[in-house]
Amino acid sequence: MKYDDLPANDKMASLRTSLSVQRTRMAAERTLMATMRTSLSLIGFGFTIFSFFQGIAGSQPFGGIFPPRAPARFGLALVVIGVLVLLLGTLYHYRYTVQLRRQRTEFIEQGFLPGTSSFPLSMSLVTSFLLLLVGLAAILSIMLRMGPFS
Repeated sequence: MKYDDLPANDKMASLRTSLSVQRTRMAAERTLMATMRTSLSLIGFGFTIFSFFQGIAGSQPFGGIFPPRAPARFGLALVVIGVLVLLLGTLYHYRYTVQLRRQRTEFIEQGFLPGTSSFPLSMSLVTSFLLLLVGLAAILSIMLRMGPFS
């Protein structure tokens, strides 16, 4: 049965279902954006810690309390955790939207949804991928500036 063949009450139910699919998609976008904010905070804070302690490395402010590379390693660890959180969040979002698209297609084929509603490309997913590249560049920059591990 096609959507156009449905009675008026069923069309109204179909419209509600279509809107619920859109709300679910937008909730998934908000979840990805929250993951991006968290990972951006971790990446930025880790890079800041590294840069700060790299700048004062010659002054030995702690008088040998910490090993010389401990702050740099801590900053690197925060950046790596931020990138991993972002990677996992992005993969989860991608898998979830693929599943949601598949379910939406099945609903359209069964006549539960009109085929006119769109399922646009996730701009959050694109932004997440770009932020992932920035995080990887930060890891590479830190590792190159740290020099060989000792």
